[in-house]
Amino acid sequence: MIIDARGLSCPKPVLLAQEALAKIGEGIVEVLVDNYGSADNLVMFAQGGGCHAELSREGADFRVKIVKGYLCQPAGAGPGEKKEEPADERRDILMVVASDQLGKEENLGRMLMKGFFETMKVTKEVPHTVFFLNAGVKLTTLDEEMVPVLKEIERMGAEIFSCGTCLKYYGLESSLKVGYRGTTNNITDGMADRRKTVWIG
Repeated sequence: MIIDARGLSCPKPVLLAQEALAKIGEGIVEVLVDNYGSADNLVMFAQGGGCHAELSREGADFRVKIVKGYLCQPAGAGPGEKKEEPADERRDILMVVASDQLGKEENLGRMLMKGFFETMKVTKEVPHTVFFLNAGVKLTTLDEEMVPVLKEIERMGAEIFSCGTCLKYYGLESSLKVGYRGTTNNITDGMADRRKTVWIG
């Protein structure tokens, strides 16, 4: 099966591949994309789901061949390939989200933020803890499109907290829909306990 996902932004190519793979017991799904980021995400998605993935360049485009039913081999240094690490080390990350959008353009920024978390979900690259502060708490309270995505990430094992002071500032203390109310101790303790801290926004 060949999927032409050129011109589609992430995470749509991954979602199309996921849908195609779900329909077959074993076999091959090939996805054509026109950018490195989508190709890289497809490889990570395949490897995270126990499939073998091969990435090749075809002019300005990329072809990702996903073989279902075969175990992934230890990855090398090519695009999308990662050195083998214990799963608990790969996800030993504290992620701090300090905005409800990525970048300054509001509408685009909200789309990018949603795409970021959807890609995290489908590639199964879930951090240990996600802490939302400042306007980021709007994602766990007001954003009806983001809440289901965050609930799924929580079900996949991420601990989700929203800053209590920030919830109070925005009048959202009773509106929390995913995760728990947290304090800045979650950040300071996480920075000490987790292997890596990533700030978003």
